[in-house]
Amino acid sequence: MTELKTLLTRWVQAGLLDESAAERIRSFESGRSPAQNLRWPAILAIAFGALMVGSGVLLFVAAHWDQLSPTVRFLAVLSKVAVFHLAGVWFTDRMPKLATALHGLGTLALGAGIFMAGQIFHLQEHWPGGIMLWALGAWLGYALLKDWVQGTLVALLTPAWLIGEWQVATLRGWSMADGAERILAISCFLLATTYFTGRRGQEDGLLRKSLVWVGGLAFIPCVFGIVAATHGHSWWHQVELGGGLATFGWIAGLLVPLGLAVWMRGRAAWMNVAAGLWALLLGFMGSWQWQIYAWCALGAAGLVFWGLLDARRERVNLGVAGFAITLLAFYFSSVLDKLGRSLGLMGLGLVFLVGGWQLERMRRMLNAKIAAGGTR
Repeated sequence: MTELKTLLTRWVQAGLLDESAAERIRSFESGRSPAQNLRWPAILAIAFGALMVGSGVLLFVAAHWDQLSPTVRFLAVLSKVAVFHLAGVWFTDRMPKLATALHGLGTLALGAGIFMAGQIFHLQEHWPGGIMLWALGAWLGYALLKDWVQGTLVALLTPAWLIGEWQVATLRGWSMADGAERILAISCFLLATTYFTGRRGQEDGLLRKSLVWVGGLAFIPCVFGIVAATHGHSWWHQVELGGGLATFGWIAGLLVPLGLAVWMRGRAAWMNVAAGLWALLLGFMGSWQWQIYAWCALGAAGLVFWGLLDARRERVNLGVAGFAITLLAFYFSSVLDKLGRSLGLMGLGLVFLVGGWQLERMRRMLNAKIAAGGTR
Protein backbone atom coordinates (compact mmCIF):
# COMPACT_ATOMS: atom_id res chain seq x y z
CA MET A 1 0.00 0.00 0.00
CA THR A 2 2.89 2.36 0.76
CA GLU A 3 4.33 1.70 -2.70
CA LEU A 4 0.95 2.47 -4.29
CA LYS A 5 0.69 5.79 -2.42
CA THR A 6 4.18 6.73 -3.62
CA LEU A 7 3.26 5.93 -7.22
CA LEU A 8 -0.03 7.87 -6.99
CA THR A 9 1.77 10.91 -5.63
CA ARG A 10 4.28 10.72 -8.49
CA TRP A 11 1.51 10.39 -11.09
CA VAL A 12 -0.40 13.34 -9.64
CA GLN A 13 2.74 15.49 -9.69
CA ALA A 14 3.38 14.46 -13.31
CA GLY A 15 -0.15 15.44 -14.31
CA LEU A 16 -1.19 11.90 -15.27
CA LEU A 17 -3.94 11.83 -12.62
CA ASP A 18 -5.93 14.48 -10.83
CA GLU A 19 -6.11 14.46 -7.04
CA SER A 20 -9.74 13.29 -6.91
CA ALA A 21 -9.00 10.21 -9.06
CA ALA A 22 -5.95 9.40 -6.93
CA GLU A 23 -8.03 9.68 -3.77
CA ARG A 24 -10.67 7.29 -5.18
CA ILE A 25 -7.94 4.77 -5.98
CA ARG A 26 -6.53 5.08 -2.45
CA SER A 27 -9.99 4.56 -0.93
CA PHE A 28 -10.65 1.53 -3.12
CA GLU A 29 -7.33 -0.16 -2.31
CA SER A 30 -7.51 0.56 1.42
CA GLY A 31 -11.02 -0.92 1.53
CA ARG A 32 -10.07 -4.20 -0.10
CA SER A 33 -10.67 -7.46 1.70
CA PRO A 34 -7.80 -8.55 3.94
CA ALA A 35 -7.74 -11.86 2.06
CA GLN A 36 -6.73 -9.97 -1.06
CA ASN A 37 -4.04 -7.96 0.71
CA LEU A 38 -1.96 -10.51 2.62
CA ARG A 39 0.81 -9.51 4.99
CA TRP A 40 4.21 -11.17 5.03
CA PRO A 41 3.41 -13.76 7.76
CA ALA A 42 0.57 -15.10 5.61
CA ILE A 43 2.77 -15.09 2.51
CA LEU A 44 5.52 -16.91 4.46
CA ALA A 45 3.00 -19.45 5.71
CA ILE A 46 1.78 -20.05 2.15
CA ALA A 47 5.31 -20.50 0.83
CA PHE A 48 6.38 -22.95 3.57
CA GLY A 49 3.04 -24.74 3.44
CA ALA A 50 3.35 -25.28 -0.31
CA LEU A 51 6.89 -26.60 0.09
CA MET A 52 5.86 -28.96 2.90
CA VAL A 53 2.91 -30.31 0.91
CA GLY A 54 5.10 -30.88 -2.13
CA SER A 55 7.82 -32.57 -0.05
CA GLY A 56 5.26 -34.75 1.72
CA VAL A 57 3.77 -35.95 -1.55
CA LEU A 58 7.22 -36.77 -2.93
CA LEU A 59 8.20 -38.65 0.25
CA PHE A 60 4.94 -40.61 0.24
CA VAL A 61 5.44 -41.71 -3.35
CA ALA A 62 9.12 -42.54 -2.69
CA ALA A 63 8.22 -44.68 0.36
CA HIS A 64 5.88 -46.86 -1.73
CA TRP A 65 7.84 -46.68 -4.98
CA ASP A 66 8.99 -50.32 -5.00
CA GLN A 67 5.46 -51.59 -4.39
CA LEU A 68 3.98 -49.77 -7.40
CA SER A 69 3.81 -51.07 -10.94
CA PRO A 70 5.32 -48.95 -13.75
CA THR A 71 1.83 -47.88 -14.88
CA VAL A 72 0.82 -46.76 -11.39
CA ARG A 73 4.15 -44.99 -10.96
CA PHE A 74 3.65 -43.04 -14.17
CA LEU A 75 0.06 -42.12 -13.25
CA ALA A 76 1.21 -40.98 -9.79
CA VAL A 77 3.86 -38.76 -11.34
CA LEU A 78 1.39 -37.34 -13.87
CA SER A 79 -1.32 -36.75 -11.26
CA LYS A 80 1.01 -34.63 -9.09
CA VAL A 81 1.49 -32.14 -11.91
CA ALA A 82 -2.24 -32.06 -12.72
CA VAL A 83 -3.41 -31.76 -9.10
CA PHE A 84 -1.15 -28.83 -8.25
CA HIS A 85 -2.06 -26.87 -11.37
CA LEU A 86 -5.79 -27.60 -11.03
CA ALA A 87 -5.67 -26.48 -7.40
CA GLY A 88 -3.91 -23.33 -8.56
CA VAL A 89 -6.71 -22.65 -11.05
CA TRP A 90 -9.34 -23.14 -8.32
CA PHE A 91 -7.60 -20.65 -5.99
CA THR A 92 -6.91 -18.03 -8.68
CA ASP A 93 -9.82 -15.76 -7.72
CA ARG A 94 -10.08 -16.86 -4.10
CA MET A 95 -6.44 -16.43 -3.03
CA PRO A 96 -4.11 -15.37 -5.86
CA LYS A 97 -0.86 -15.77 -3.90
CA LEU A 98 -1.71 -19.34 -2.95
CA ALA A 99 -2.59 -19.99 -6.59
CA THR A 100 0.83 -18.71 -7.62
CA ALA A 101 2.52 -21.04 -5.13
CA LEU A 102 0.49 -24.05 -6.31
CA HIS A 103 1.26 -23.37 -9.96
CA GLY A 104 4.93 -23.13 -9.02
CA LEU A 105 4.70 -26.52 -7.30
CA GLY A 106 3.07 -27.91 -10.44
CA THR A 107 5.97 -26.77 -12.59
CA LEU A 108 8.50 -28.13 -10.08
CA ALA A 109 6.62 -31.45 -10.07
CA LEU A 110 6.88 -31.47 -13.86
CA GLY A 111 10.67 -31.66 -13.62
CA ALA A 112 10.49 -34.51 -11.13
CA GLY A 113 7.97 -36.24 -13.39
CA ILE A 114 10.16 -35.97 -16.46
CA PHE A 115 13.16 -37.61 -14.80
CA MET A 116 11.02 -40.15 -12.94
CA ALA A 117 9.39 -41.16 -16.22
CA GLY A 118 12.84 -41.73 -17.67
CA GLN A 119 13.71 -43.93 -14.70
CA ILE A 120 10.40 -45.84 -14.84
CA PHE A 121 10.76 -46.80 -18.48
CA HIS A 122 14.57 -47.10 -18.40
CA LEU A 123 15.07 -44.43 -21.05
CA GLN A 124 18.71 -43.90 -22.00
CA GLU A 125 18.60 -40.38 -23.36
CA HIS A 126 20.60 -37.19 -23.68
CA TRP A 127 20.21 -35.94 -20.08
CA PRO A 128 20.08 -32.18 -20.82
CA GLY A 129 17.01 -32.95 -22.92
CA GLY A 130 15.09 -33.59 -19.69
CA ILE A 131 15.98 -30.14 -18.42
CA MET A 132 14.99 -28.71 -21.82
CA LEU A 133 11.51 -30.28 -21.51
CA TRP A 134 11.27 -28.93 -17.95
CA ALA A 135 12.26 -25.45 -19.18
CA LEU A 136 9.68 -25.66 -21.96
CA GLY A 137 7.04 -26.44 -19.33
CA ALA A 138 8.13 -23.38 -17.35
CA TRP A 139 8.01 -21.25 -20.50
CA LEU A 140 4.47 -22.48 -21.20
CA GLY A 141 3.47 -21.74 -17.60
CA TYR A 142 4.89 -18.24 -17.83
CA ALA A 143 3.15 -17.61 -21.16
CA LEU A 144 -0.19 -18.62 -19.65
CA LEU A 145 0.10 -17.25 -16.11
CA LYS A 146 2.53 -14.30 -16.39
CA ASP A 147 3.51 -14.67 -12.74
CA TRP A 148 6.91 -14.18 -11.15
CA VAL A 149 7.36 -17.76 -9.95
CA GLN A 150 7.08 -19.18 -13.46
CA GLY A 151 9.35 -16.42 -14.73
CA THR A 152 11.97 -17.22 -12.10
CA LEU A 153 11.84 -20.91 -13.01
CA VAL A 154 12.34 -19.94 -16.66
CA ALA A 155 15.35 -17.83 -15.67
CA LEU A 156 16.85 -20.79 -13.77
CA LEU A 157 15.97 -23.73 -16.02
CA THR A 158 16.86 -22.23 -19.39
CA PRO A 159 20.51 -21.53 -18.40
CA ALA A 160 20.63 -24.93 -16.65
CA TRP A 161 19.70 -26.62 -19.94
CA LEU A 162 22.29 -24.63 -21.91
CA ILE A 163 24.97 -25.39 -19.29
CA GLY A 164 24.14 -29.09 -19.56
CA GLU A 165 24.38 -29.00 -23.33
CA TRP A 166 27.77 -27.25 -23.12
CA GLN A 167 29.09 -29.77 -20.62
CA VAL A 168 28.06 -32.70 -22.81
CA ALA A 169 29.42 -31.08 -25.98
CA THR A 170 32.82 -30.37 -24.39
CA LEU A 171 33.20 -33.60 -22.43
CA ARG A 172 36.43 -35.35 -23.32
CA GLY A 173 36.87 -38.57 -21.39
CA TRP A 174 36.19 -37.85 -17.73
CA SER A 175 36.58 -34.04 -17.82
CA MET A 176 35.66 -31.04 -19.93
CA ALA A 177 38.03 -29.97 -22.68
CA ASP A 178 40.68 -27.42 -21.81
CA GLY A 179 39.18 -23.92 -22.02
CA ALA A 180 35.53 -25.00 -21.77
CA GLU A 181 35.29 -24.27 -18.03
CA ARG A 182 36.61 -20.74 -18.50
CA ILE A 183 33.95 -19.98 -21.13
CA LEU A 184 31.25 -21.45 -18.90
CA ALA A 185 32.39 -19.55 -15.78
CA ILE A 186 32.56 -16.17 -17.51
CA SER A 187 29.18 -16.71 -19.18
CA CYS A 188 27.56 -17.64 -15.85
CA PHE A 189 29.10 -14.55 -14.23
CA LEU A 190 27.67 -12.30 -16.96
CA LEU A 191 24.23 -13.88 -16.58
CA ALA A 192 24.34 -13.48 -12.78
CA THR A 193 25.35 -9.83 -13.28
CA THR A 194 22.46 -9.30 -15.69
CA TYR A 195 19.97 -10.74 -13.22
CA PHE A 196 21.43 -8.87 -10.26
CA THR A 197 21.40 -5.48 -11.99
CA GLY A 198 18.04 -5.90 -13.72
CA ARG A 199 16.08 -3.62 -11.39
CA ARG A 200 15.46 -0.07 -12.54
CA GLY A 201 13.26 1.49 -9.86
CA GLN A 202 10.52 1.11 -7.30
CA GLU A 203 7.97 0.27 -9.98
CA ASP A 204 9.69 -3.01 -10.92
CA GLY A 205 7.59 -6.13 -10.64
CA LEU A 206 8.17 -9.21 -8.51
CA LEU A 207 9.97 -11.02 -11.33
CA ARG A 208 12.80 -8.48 -11.52
CA LYS A 209 13.02 -8.44 -7.73
CA SER A 210 13.36 -12.21 -7.60
CA LEU A 211 16.02 -12.13 -10.32
CA VAL A 212 18.02 -9.71 -8.17
CA TRP A 213 18.07 -12.35 -5.45
CA VAL A 214 19.03 -15.09 -7.92
CA GLY A 215 21.84 -13.00 -9.40
CA GLY A 216 23.04 -11.76 -6.01
CA LEU A 217 23.30 -15.28 -4.57
CA ALA A 218 25.19 -16.49 -7.65
CA PHE A 219 27.44 -13.45 -8.13
CA ILE A 220 30.34 -14.19 -5.75
CA PRO A 221 30.35 -17.98 -6.44
CA CYS A 222 30.62 -17.15 -10.15
CA VAL A 223 33.70 -15.00 -9.47
CA PHE A 224 35.25 -17.92 -7.59
CA GLY A 225 34.31 -20.10 -10.57
CA ILE A 226 36.26 -17.87 -12.95
CA VAL A 227 39.34 -17.99 -10.73
CA ALA A 228 39.05 -21.77 -10.29
CA ALA A 229 38.59 -22.36 -14.03
CA THR A 230 41.61 -20.20 -14.81
CA HIS A 231 43.92 -21.78 -12.24
CA GLY A 232 42.76 -25.40 -12.50
CA HIS A 233 45.38 -28.08 -12.97
CA SER A 234 46.13 -28.50 -16.67
CA TRP A 235 46.54 -32.27 -16.33
CA TRP A 236 42.79 -32.53 -15.74
CA HIS A 237 42.17 -31.74 -19.38
CA GLN A 238 43.13 -34.39 -21.88
CA VAL A 239 42.07 -32.56 -25.05
CA GLU A 240 42.07 -28.92 -26.14
CA LEU A 241 38.72 -27.38 -27.01
CA GLY A 242 38.26 -27.31 -30.79
CA GLY A 243 38.48 -23.96 -32.55
CA GLY A 244 34.94 -24.00 -33.98
CA LEU A 245 33.34 -25.06 -30.70
CA ALA A 246 35.42 -22.54 -28.76
CA THR A 247 34.39 -19.74 -31.13
CA PHE A 248 30.72 -20.68 -30.82
CA GLY A 249 31.05 -20.90 -27.03
CA TRP A 250 32.63 -17.46 -26.69
CA ILE A 251 30.10 -15.81 -29.02
CA ALA A 252 27.05 -17.39 -27.38
CA GLY A 253 28.45 -17.11 -23.86
CA LEU A 254 29.07 -13.37 -24.20
CA LEU A 255 26.29 -12.21 -26.50
CA VAL A 256 23.36 -14.02 -24.86
CA PRO A 257 23.80 -12.52 -21.34
CA LEU A 258 24.73 -9.09 -22.74
CA GLY A 259 21.77 -9.17 -25.13
CA LEU A 260 19.49 -9.95 -22.20
CA ALA A 261 21.08 -7.04 -20.30
CA VAL A 262 20.33 -4.68 -23.20
CA TRP A 263 16.72 -5.89 -23.25
CA MET A 264 16.35 -5.38 -19.48
CA ARG A 265 18.37 -2.16 -19.04
CA GLY A 266 18.50 -0.46 -22.43
CA ARG A 267 21.34 1.99 -22.85
CA ALA A 268 22.36 1.52 -19.23
CA ALA A 269 23.68 -1.95 -20.21
CA TRP A 270 27.07 -0.38 -21.01
CA MET A 271 28.01 -1.16 -17.42
CA ASN A 272 27.27 -4.83 -18.06
CA VAL A 273 29.72 -4.67 -20.96
CA ALA A 274 32.32 -3.18 -18.59
CA ALA A 275 31.65 -6.05 -16.17
CA GLY A 276 32.17 -8.49 -19.03
CA LEU A 277 35.55 -6.96 -19.85
CA TRP A 278 36.52 -7.20 -16.17
CA ALA A 279 35.57 -10.91 -16.12
CA LEU A 280 37.50 -11.60 -19.34
CA LEU A 281 40.67 -10.05 -17.93
CA LEU A 282 40.23 -12.00 -14.68
CA GLY A 283 39.80 -15.20 -16.68
CA PHE A 284 43.09 -14.73 -18.52
CA MET A 285 45.33 -13.55 -15.67
CA GLY A 286 47.09 -16.90 -15.49
CA SER A 287 49.21 -17.61 -12.43
CA TRP A 288 49.47 -14.03 -11.18
CA GLN A 289 48.64 -13.93 -7.48
CA TRP A 290 48.51 -10.50 -5.92
CA GLN A 291 47.30 -9.03 -9.24
CA ILE A 292 44.22 -11.25 -9.03
CA TYR A 293 43.39 -9.98 -5.54
CA ALA A 294 43.93 -6.40 -6.68
CA TRP A 295 41.68 -6.99 -9.69
CA CYS A 296 38.94 -8.52 -7.54
CA ALA A 297 39.17 -5.56 -5.13
CA LEU A 298 38.87 -3.21 -8.09
CA GLY A 299 35.83 -5.15 -9.29
CA ALA A 300 34.22 -4.83 -5.85
CA ALA A 301 34.87 -1.08 -5.92
CA GLY A 302 33.36 -0.95 -9.40
CA LEU A 303 30.21 -2.69 -8.15
CA VAL A 304 29.93 -0.11 -5.37
CA PHE A 305 30.32 2.67 -7.94
CA TRP A 306 27.64 1.02 -10.08
CA GLY A 307 25.31 1.01 -7.08
CA LEU A 308 25.93 4.71 -6.47
CA LEU A 309 25.41 5.47 -10.16
CA ASP A 310 22.02 3.74 -10.28
CA ALA A 311 21.13 4.41 -6.61
CA ARG A 312 20.84 0.70 -5.83
CA ARG A 313 21.68 -0.29 -2.26
CA GLU A 314 21.99 -4.03 -2.94
CA ARG A 315 24.93 -3.42 -5.29
CA VAL A 316 26.69 -1.28 -2.70
CA ASN A 317 26.16 -3.96 -0.03
CA LEU A 318 27.40 -6.78 -2.27
CA GLY A 319 30.36 -4.72 -3.44
CA VAL A 320 31.43 -4.08 0.17
CA ALA A 321 30.97 -7.79 0.96
CA GLY A 322 33.06 -8.72 -2.08
CA PHE A 323 35.84 -6.38 -0.98
CA ALA A 324 35.82 -7.94 2.51
CA ILE A 325 35.98 -11.47 1.06
CA THR A 326 38.89 -10.45 -1.20
CA LEU A 327 40.75 -8.98 1.78
CA LEU A 328 40.25 -12.14 3.85
CA ALA A 329 41.29 -14.42 0.98
CA PHE A 330 44.46 -12.38 0.46
CA TYR A 331 45.28 -12.53 4.18
CA PHE A 332 44.83 -16.31 4.39
CA SER A 333 46.73 -17.08 1.17
CA SER A 334 49.57 -14.55 1.26
CA VAL A 335 49.98 -13.16 4.79
CA LEU A 336 48.98 -15.76 7.38
CA ASP A 337 51.58 -18.35 6.32
CA LYS A 338 54.37 -15.75 6.69
CA LEU A 339 53.51 -15.04 10.34
CA GLY A 340 53.71 -17.17 13.42
CA ARG A 341 50.60 -18.78 14.87
CA SER A 342 50.06 -16.12 17.54
CA LEU A 343 50.85 -13.17 15.28
CA GLY A 344 48.66 -14.64 12.56
CA LEU A 345 45.68 -14.94 14.91
CA MET A 346 46.19 -11.42 16.26
CA GLY A 347 46.46 -10.06 12.75
CA LEU A 348 43.30 -11.90 11.74
CA GLY A 349 41.49 -10.44 14.74
CA LEU A 350 42.60 -6.95 13.78
CA VAL A 351 41.43 -7.53 10.22
CA PHE A 352 37.99 -8.50 11.49
CA LEU A 353 37.72 -5.73 14.07
CA VAL A 354 39.25 -2.74 12.33
CA GLY A 355 38.52 -3.77 8.76
CA GLY A 356 34.95 -4.81 9.54
CA TRP A 357 34.28 -1.58 11.42
CA GLN A 358 35.65 0.59 8.63
CA LEU A 359 33.80 -1.34 5.90
CA GLU A 360 30.53 -1.09 7.82
CA ARG A 361 31.03 2.66 8.28
CA MET A 362 31.67 3.05 4.57
CA ARG A 363 28.64 0.92 3.67
CA ARG A 364 26.33 2.98 5.87
CA MET A 365 27.74 6.23 4.51
CA LEU A 366 27.21 5.12 0.90
CA ASN A 367 23.67 3.91 1.59
CA ALA A 368 22.89 7.19 3.34
CA LYS A 369 24.13 9.00 0.25
CA ILE A 370 21.78 6.93 -1.91
CA ALA A 371 18.86 7.59 0.47
CA ALA A 372 19.58 11.35 0.36
CA GLY A 373 19.36 11.24 -3.42
CA GLY A 374 16.13 9.25 -3.47
CA THR A 375 15.35 5.84 -2.04
CA ARG A 376 15.03 2.92 -4.44
